[in-house]
Amino acid sequence: MNGEPDWTLWKSFEAVVRAGSLSAAARGIGISQPTVGRHIEELEATLGIDLFERTLSGLRPTDAALRLYEPVAAAQKSFAEALMRAQGARPSLGGTVRITASHMVSNHVLPEILLEVRKAYPEIALELVPSDSTENLSLREADIAIRMFRPTQLELVTKKLGEIPIVAAAHRRYLEKRGTPRSLEELMGHDLIGLDRSDAILRAARGLGFELRREQFVVRSDGQTLLWELMRAGLGIGFAQAPLVRRTRGMRALLAGLAIPPMEVWLTSHRELFTDHRIRAVYDALGAGLAAFVV
Repeated sequence: MNGEPDWTLWKSFEAVVRAGSLSAAARGIGISQPTVGRHIEELEATLGIDLFERTLSGLRPTDAALRLYEPVAAAQKSFAEALMRAQGARPSLGGTVRITASHMVSNHVLPEILLEVRKAYPEIALELVPSDSTENLSLREADIAIRMFRPTQLELVTKKLGEIPIVAAAHRRYLEKRGTPRSLEELMGHDLIGLDRSDAILRAARGLGFELRREQFVVRSDGQTLLWELMRAGLGIGFAQAPLVRRTRGMRALLAGLAIPPMEVWLTSHRELFTDHRIRAVYDALGAGLAAFVV
């Protein structure tokens, strides 16, 4: 071994093993792909071993890399926790808070809430991560997460803000052309907008005692924000958050007796970050704004 490798090299190594490619690793840790590539080459040269096999589908870790990965990943998590504890001890409100939420909440709910947050705390910068995947708070991919399910990680501080009713809805442009369904039977004869690969709507319908098939959705997408815009454009009847339907001009809720299971809303942060004054301030402000939206 030619000396002790710098930690930045190990960080890139951990990211490449986890992500499977230089490009995905670079996006994950916020540096360029060529830089990650140089880090891997330098680490291999320093250690005197090959860590990856270059294939057409990406980088394949060697046996040596797989043996090294677990202790490096553990060290990465420990460093992240140390940083969180240090940040939690700072009294200043200045700095940045990183928030992750679903695409629908990020695009259609958070902007008005964050306007009030910025008025109250102009010294705090906000980073937003719209994502329908589960960001890993323990590795600082986000400081605060808004979840539509109850988080189960023990090291998290969580607060249930309420439940958002889900309703069948359509824009008046569609209803003026096709009429308003008054029953489930009539609904089945309309143009339905729904999910593509996900079976979430199909399972919810089954739980209500009726069968839907993917083929009955005449327009399909797994992009929740796109589905909402398709509904607003008047392409058909879909399913949406009741508060959004109420406050959007032209949108109408349908079939009031349809008992669709609501979505839970949880506000989450890491317990070490929760003592950071700026994160606690934004956490509480988000909680107040989201609670008002849920009502």
